[in-house]
Amino acid sequence: MGYKIAVVGATGNVGREMLNTLAERNFPAEEVFALASSRSIGRTISYGDDDLIVQDAARFDFAQIDIALFAAGSTTAKNLAPKVAEAGCVVIDNSSYWRMEPGIPLIVPEVNGEALAGYAKKNIIANPNCSTIQMVMALKPLHNLQPIKRVIVSTYQAVSGAGRAAMDELFNQTRGIYVNDLPTKEQFTKQIAFNVIPHIDEFMDDGATREEWKMTAETRKILDPDIAVHATCVRVPVFVGHSEAINIEFEMPVTVEEARKALKAFPGVSVVDYRRDEGYVTPHEVAGEDNVFISRIRKDPSIPNALSLWCVGDNLRKGAALNAVQIAELLVSDYLPKK
Repeated sequence: MGYKIAVVGATGNVGREMLNTLAERNFPAEEVFALASSRSIGRTISYGDDDLIVQDAARFDFAQIDIALFAAGSTTAKNLAPKVAEAGCVVIDNSSYWRMEPGIPLIVPEVNGEALAGYAKKNIIANPNCSTIQMVMALKPLHNLQPIKRVIVSTYQAVSGAGRAAMDELFNQTRGIYVNDLPTKEQFTKQIAFNVIPHIDEFMDDGATREEWKMTAETRKILDPDIAVHATCVRVPVFVGHSEAINIEFEMPVTVEEARKALKAFPGVSVVDYRRDEGYVTPHEVAGEDNVFISRIRKDPSIPNALSLWCVGDNLRKGAALNAVQIAELLVSDYLPKK
């Protein structure tokens, strides 16, 4: 006997990856339901060796479900998640809607798993932004060494973070350029093929984008409210895998050797850091990998007590689906009644 699980938004990039991850990790599920909008009803979708028939999320009876993994966007999270939670089902939501809501835990299990203890207040748990997740995985073991004062991060984010249509746009623009077709823009504000776009999500009054604000606010909620964070988020023509150049200022000195040792010992982090050609990790190499990879660890001589590093992760795995499934695993191991 196991838990009954629903994946809402099962036909999207992250929803599919959630189903794959549940199957790969042998999650103790008695039954898994694939749910989506009405236009996807009746489609089949893979779950391990089985095929699931997609059902209508709006008409589904969630009272029979223990955990619902949401990968359907903020509007669905806003309208449907509270109803699901009231039915007694625990919601783990991948959208941005609930992340900064008071009383809603924002969880990266390796970093602040203990914060899950408050989940029952609203029965909703938030999955952080993909770029925030991989950054706090790098910051946490270093913050344990010496308190971090300030972080400056530039991200290089894959198009899969914007959904399947964004991946199609990169593919079609790239192919079109080789046959002299003019690129069409639908998902991005500028041509994404052979280009980079310093604009993710909408602009705010201070000139930052919401993606940059998310990294700041979420890092403080997850890790430490006293850490100052300044982010520049850039979309790059990569299908899967976010990269980040992170500069970290500590209150006291931290050596490269101390940082490397702490990062190597932290669960979910791999260090590949050799000062030679190919001695670092790129997004192409991490597609399908669960860990966050760290390279290029070095001292920043321009200010006291600072290090720089390169951080890469699969944004659909640890940046979304895997982290949500790990939250579910922590729920069933430490909080929900055993089945």
